[in-house]
Amino acid sequence: MMLRSARRSIALAATAATAALLLTACGGGSGARGADGRLNVVASFYPLQYLAEQIGGGHLNVTDLTADGTEPHDLELTPRQVGTVQEAGVILYLKGLQPTVDKAVEQASSKHVVDATAASPLVDHHLDEGAAEDSAGHVHPGAAGDPHIWLDPSRYAAVARSVGAELARADPANAAEYGANTEALVGRLTALDQSFRAGLASCRSTAFVTSHAAFGYLADHYGLEQIAINGVDPESEPTPSRLADIQQAAKTHDVSTIFFEALVSPKLAQSVARDLGLRSAVLDPLEGVKDPAADDYFSIMRQNLTNLQTALGCTS
Repeated sequence: MMLRSARRSIALAATAATAALLLTACGGGSGARGADGRLNVVASFYPLQYLAEQIGGGHLNVTDLTADGTEPHDLELTPRQVGTVQEAGVILYLKGLQPTVDKAVEQASSKHVVDATAASPLVDHHLDEGAAEDSAGHVHPGAAGDPHIWLDPSRYAAVARSVGAELARADPANAAEYGANTEALVGRLTALDQSFRAGLASCRSTAFVTSHAAFGYLADHYGLEQIAINGVDPESEPTPSRLADIQQAAKTHDVSTIFFEALVSPKLAQSVARDLGLRSAVLDPLEGVKDPAADDYFSIMRQNLTNLQTALGCTS
């Protein structure tokens, strides 16, 4: 873990230095608007990209720093991406999730920056019934708190309002449209929240087992219990004692399904499911989407609801 952190620090310094040289060579010109006159917006990963696109309509050029279908936690920015962040008209990020993005934002010149954690402060969701550890014994989720606020539609709505307000400040000529689009999006999120409340109101069980501790906010909001094999870092490795705890918890809570996520190998979750004679299924943390043209936040969240209802034996 220490070696990994050292490598990341070196990479951050080298990337920042290279980006500075690139900007100097380009004369430090403003990239707040594109050649088409639209406002340039940088989003650090999919949930923030989606908000920008839904609220901005046709008035924005939105760049997502995290490529489609990739896991965002370990993103390393290229020098070109750092330059894009530093010259963007508006920056949308979630502080603490992606260290290279945090560093680039610190060096950026934009006056219009939205940190999602300011709209929805993070909670440190300690894992129930033990904690997942990596091979070095470090416990996750970590002191910074659980970043997965977008999986609670009400928290995501608060971030949407923050994004809409900042876009209006950055581009007053289109403020009315940003405001209307924000309210429409918040309305859809409110309806989604109501669907989850109704769909999870009457279930045989309220506990679910997932490979990645991404669903703490969702569980808290709907009165469920998340039992996670791994911590908030999806690549952390559970200890043998943690796996034994998971197996016991699954039996105690009469769990029917072990959930895995879309962007990380399902092998561990499927192995636990086989050992216990249980099903396995996807519960998508929506950190990234493989094909945004086919699926989006709402379609994936509705599928998550369906999969939870099946696993928990819900009757509504």
